[in-house]
Amino acid sequence: MPVTAPYVVTLSNNVPNVAAGSTDSSTVAVAPFAGTVTSVTFTPDAGITGHATNNRTVSIINKEDDGTGTTAVAELEFDVGVDATAFDETAITLSGTAADLVVAEGDVLAWSSVHAASGVADPGGTVTIKIARS
Repeated sequence: MPVTAPYVVTLSNNVPNVAAGSTDSSTVAVAPFAGTVTSVTFTPDAGITGHATNNRTVSIINKEDDGTGTTAVAELEFDVGVDATAFDETAITLSGTAADLVVAEGDVLAWSSVHAASGVADPGGTVTIKIARS
């Protein structure tokens, strides 16, 4: 019987907490094969409450295999009304540009946590990325 469904791998890693007013990034995973990112989630270790001006944007950035890439694969801004509950998986919105979701074998996928103004704290937690093989 032929296999019709694509092979999907789930990659998870812990990301560090980041104080309000600070910015940080860290490696989450390396793409094990060429494919397409199909989902990204964040399960925070504590709650995050969005704020109009003092907020935080979290992203998965494709750093490519040489560390120089800047493509945002997925991103979520913790703005007014955008919150995350402790230990509850929160979807990170995938890029609307299909090409941004494509990864090559060996691409480094990094977590970026950036504050605006004085920001809100990022409690750290677990990031999960699903990639479907091309």
